[in-house]
Amino acid sequence: MDDHNSGRLLKRAELTKVTGCHPETIRYYEKTGMMPDPPRSKAGYRLYDEAHVSRLRFILRARELGFSIEDIRGLLDLMDGELQTCSEVKQRTESHLADVRVKIADLKRIEQILAETAARCSGEDVPECPVLEALSCT
Repeated sequence: MDDHNSGRLLKRAELTKVTGCHPETIRYYEKTGMMPDPPRSKAGYRLYDEAHVSRLRFILRARELGFSIEDIRGLLDLMDGELQTCSEVKQRTESHLADVRVKIADLKRIEQILAETAARCSGEDVPECPVLEALSCT
């Protein structure tokens, strides 16, 4: 959080501005228990503190890195239980890394097929199109 916001309680709209997270996404994280319920002002506004900001940023960064909601929930559970070990976190991370590597291999294969198919296409106004033919193959 910016220094001028330190120690200050934020309403959801301010939390959105500080983190770049959509308000509906924040609501979802609260509803699923990933974000703790914040206290409310007398007027009923949710008031978020630095711990909420840090937790939301953790969730958002984990999402950027491709961790699933279940993976993030597991990491948060480890953090919240104060029983986390580097070993458990590493195991989860290595499992996710293996999944990412499979996806990268799939994307490279797709890229190669698309590049080869596009290279065969003349791009001219003719009825034959290698791209459509490749997509029609069974």
